[in-house]
Amino acid sequence: MIHGLAADAVLLLHLAFILFVVLGGLLVLRWPRLAVLHLPAVAWGATVECLQLLCPLTPLENRLRRLAGERGYEGGFIEHYLEPLIYPAGLTPGIQLGLGALVLLINLVPYGLLLWRLRRRP
Repeated sequence: MIHGLAADAVLLLHLAFILFVVLGGLLVLRWPRLAVLHLPAVAWGATVECLQLLCPLTPLENRLRRLAGERGYEGGFIEHYLEPLIYPAGLTPGIQLGLGALVLLINLVPYGLLLWRLRRRP
């Protein structure tokens, strides 16, 4: 039972990290020093996604699930849990490019606002 709970905790941590990568720029507007954590998180997330690397949390979750007597899964976290939700059937490369640009825009806007605010300070 403890392994199943630990696997669920890793799953929640993984999801929280992804949300932080995508939406953390909004938190940086409120707490600018958080950029010290957010920018490396964005770099890591983008690198893992662009190079199609396997996040270390995925094998950890799979190992814990197997120790709990459950089946692990093939591929990564995104493919197993999020892809069916985020990427609908019929997804084209153009749509994927648009989604990638949206993620960048979501993060560029808060950082642009933050820089603008910092420049206006006397």
